[in-house]
Formats: sequence, structure tokens, C-alpha cells
Amino acid sequence: MKQLKKKNLKFMKKLIKSSFSLSILFLTGIISAQESETLPDTQVEPQEVIVEESMITKNDSVNNFERIKLDGIAAVVGDYVILESDIEKTLIDLKSQGASTADVTRCGLLGKLMEDRLYAHQAVQDSILVSDDEVNSQGDRQLQQLVSQIGSMEKVLNYYKKDDEASFREDLYKINKLRMLSEKMQNKIVSEIEITPEEVRQFFNKIPESERPVFGAELEIAQIVKEPKATDEEKQKVIDKLNGIKADIEENDASFSVKAILYSQDPGSKSKGGYYSMTRETPFVKEFKDVAFSLREGEISDPFETPFGYHIIFVEKIRGQELDLRHILISPEISQKELDKARMELDSIRQGVLDGKFTFAAAALNFSDEKETKFDGGLLRNPQDYSSRFELTKMEPSLYNQVRDIKDNEISKPVLENDPRGGGPKYKIMKITNRYDEHVASFSKDYIKIQELALREKQYNAIKKWMDDHIEDTYVSVNAGNTDCDFANNWIKD
Repeated sequence: MKQLKKKNLKFMKKLIKSSFSLSILFLTGIISAQESETLPDTQVEPQEVIVEESMITKNDSVNNFERIKLDGIAAVVGDYVILESDIEKTLIDLKSQGASTADVTRCGLLGKLMEDRLYAHQAVQDSILVSDDEVNSQGDRQLQQLVSQIGSMEKVLNYYKKDDEASFREDLYKINKLRMLSEKMQNKIVSEIEITPEEVRQFFNKIPESERPVFGAELEIAQIVKEPKATDEEKQKVIDKLNGIKADIEENDASFSVKAILYSQDPGSKSKGGYYSMTRETPFVKEFKDVAFSLREGEISDPFETPFGYHIIFVEKIRGQELDLRHILISPEISQKELDKARMELDSIRQGVLDGKFTFAAAALNFSDEKETKFDGGLLRNPQDYSSRFELTKMEPSLYNQVRDIKDNEISKPVLENDPRGGGPKYKIMKITNRYDEHVASFSKDYIKIQELALREKQYNAIKKWMDDHIEDTYVSVNAGNTDCDFANNWIKD
């Protein structure tokens, strides 16, 4: 087992070529997705930063403890200047977001900052635009998140040692605009890169057998779902309650945010006063987006239904194609009678499959209430790559607990599940349709995974070529104190 893990490590190191800065490309989506849940990457700190030299690794080596003032120019890329203090601020930001910095070096951080500036510089040259609305909206979201985490705007300003909100917003604007330009440039470079089946084959064949990656044990899982329905009486109770909340806000100037904290059943927004920022591309259900984009700024919707329950929406601000809104979700109570009915229906379906009256797939098609799976024999899709396989070591804990004791050719008894997104309860029966033991990568069995690895390598090569070409054509100056860094890219021109 240890040998197999070593093979995986060796293979992945070879794939990414041990490049810190270029590997950031593949982390971009992850970092962006986490921004709303963590302190933003502001790089906003006191004007004079005093740090222990031991906090950073200079030129990839540990130096003596010495108090220093970080100032001066570290490098220039195109129209962008990188200060020595920017390197330390970036390290502080990484730590504040909970990122591991064990393998992060000062030279590596400087290289990453230079890459970002090169992307942004070239984005401007290529007329890639980032609107002020986009940038300001991002800053607003970051400030709202910070205020929610720290307690008040005054505390936020004190934390970052800023005199006023306006100067703080100005700093956020500069930082966010650079980041957005950089991301759009990176996306442009790789957006049209595709991988053919023959390229996937060539990629796989060039991996020595001794270095091929090992994929862990995997399962294919199918399920049949019954969703108990609330009575009309319970639905009306919820509608009346939401109408009462709306009236209190409109007539008595009650706070929508406070009402959301008190009454909303949406776990994703309840603690934030029901707040979401969204565009038409944001992955919300159609019913929710239709209502949200029909409202004017400052307007509160009537109660409306989605698969999760009943909502009211308050549009706080409209920024072009982006909305800042708050909502309250309340789901009607499901009676015990309806829950028992759903469970008994599934018991009957399960017995019918065991008796050979129909297959599990046919039962899913004809009886399941889950539209996403019923037309595919009840087969679940992995949200990570949309394949039908779930690796045991990476499986979401609640799903793992539901299937871990199911043996081959068995069907679980009805399991009650509460929707973590705020919807109503449901019963389901589950079956393991296929098992794949831990194995060395096989071209036929693991094509989708190999295809992803091949695509990453092709993207890497495209980024590397783009970087080499544009470093050559762009004004770059590295301070003499940083010229002994072993950069992943050729920043030190001959």
C-alpha cells in the first residue's frame, strides 16, 4: 500500500513539474469558491509592517532572526510594481485563510506575484475588460463578510489599521481589479484547449508502468427516492407566516436581515441574514432566479414555492447583471402519516425488486420522485467530476455512512434523509451497482480520470509557453536582492 502511495506521489510531482507558481492555475477555482467563506485575500495591512525574519523563507533558505522593515521594490512587471512588503502581506493572507504555508518560500511567493502582474498587464494589452461594477461588487461582498466575521465596520478598520472605509475600499478595488484581470487572462489562455482521445492515449502510454497512478476503491451507487408531500393546510400556514413577515417589514420597518436569522430554514444564508449575491449564471433553481430577477431594487416578493419550500426575496441592490439579495425559506411540516406512507411504498418497491418482479433500474424509472436520477436507473453522479464513481476515501461522510454496510446484490431498507440545503425530508432505498477495487490506472477503466490528467498537462504546457513568450516581450526588472531566487520562470533575463 505504501509503495502504491509513493508511486502516486512520484507521478503527480512529475505531472506538475514541481512548479509552485504554475500549479496555482489549477487551484484558482478552489480559491475563488472559498472566498465568500473566508477572510478575503486583501493584502491590506498597516503601512509600515514589522515582522520577524523567521516568518518567511528568504531565497529558499532560513535566515537568522532579525527584525526588519519591509519596504522597497522587489520587482517590476510591465506597469506593475511589487513591493517587498507585498510578499509578506501575501504570506499573512495565506495564513489567515488557513492555507498550509509549510512549503511556501519567499521566492515562490514573489514568483506568483510576478505571474499575476504579467497576466494583468497582458489582459490590459489584449483589451480584456473588468467593469467597475464587477470590482466594486466583489469588494462589497468581502466587506460584508468581514463585518459579519469581525462584528462591525469599525472593528474591521481597526483590524486592518485603516483610517476610514473609503481608503479601505480603494485598496480593495486595486487588489480585486488586478486579481480579476489575472484570472480572466488565465481563463482566456486555457479556455479553448481541448484534448482528443488520441492525445489521452499518448499521455497514458508515455507514463512508465512503474509510475502509473493508483486509484482507490470506488463504488457506483443507485437509489430510489420518495418525497413525502405536505398537506395543503401546512402549505397555507407557511404562506401566511411569510406574508406576515413581509407585512411587518413593509409596514413597521422591521429588519429583513433579523427576520431571516430568526425564521429562515436555509442553512447556507440564515447566519448571514439571508444574504446572497447572484447572477443569472449562479446555480440556483430556476423558480428562485425567475422571481429574483423580476423584482426592483428595494422590493420584496410575495411567497413563492421551489423544491426546497416557500420563500420571500428582498432585493437589496442591483449591479448591472448582479443582484445583492436576502431571502427567507420556510418548509411546510411533513406529517408523520405522510412519512410512514413514503416508507411503506419503498418497502413494497424493495420487496418487488428482491422478488424479481422488476429490476432496480425499472423501479427507479417508474417509482422514484428524484428527477435527477430516475431516468438513469437511479444512478448517482459524483459532483466532483459528474462520473458515476465515488472513491471511498473521498466520499462525502453522510453518503459513506449510508452505503458502507450494503453488500453486493443487497438493497438497503428505507433510509430517512433530511435535505442539508433546507428542503424537506425524504426516504430512499440504495443499491451498490458496481465495485472497483484499488488498482493501478487502466486506460479503459479509468479513461475519464486519465483524460483529466492529460488535459491538465496540456493546460500546463500552454501556460508555460505563454509565460515564456510574454516574459520575453514584457519589461521585467528584479531587484538585485532577489536575483538569486530559483524561479520557475525565466524572470531574470540574460
